[in-house]
Amino acid sequence: MRLLEMFRFYPMEYQDLSQDSSQLDYTDTRKTKLTLAHINKLRKMNDMRALEHSKEVQLVQQMYNAAPQQGSML
Repeated sequence: MRLLEMFRFYPMEYQDLSQDSSQLDYTDTRKTKLTLAHINKLRKMNDMRALEHSKEVQLVQQMYNAAPQQGSML
C-alpha cells in the first residue's frame, strides 16, 4: 500500500454498500455466479483505475522531469 492511499478519500461511487453481497456465510457452499451486471461493473472499475493510473503517471513525470537547459556552458 502506498502512503497516499492511506490519506486519500475516494468518492462514494466506488463502493455501493447496499449492493455489496460478497460477504459469505458458513452455510454458503455454492459457487457465486458472475452476471453481466457484475462483469460490466468490474470493467468500469478497471477502466477507472487505468484512467487514474495514467493521470498519476503523468503527474509523476511532470514532477520529476528534468528541466530543459537554457544554454550549454562549455
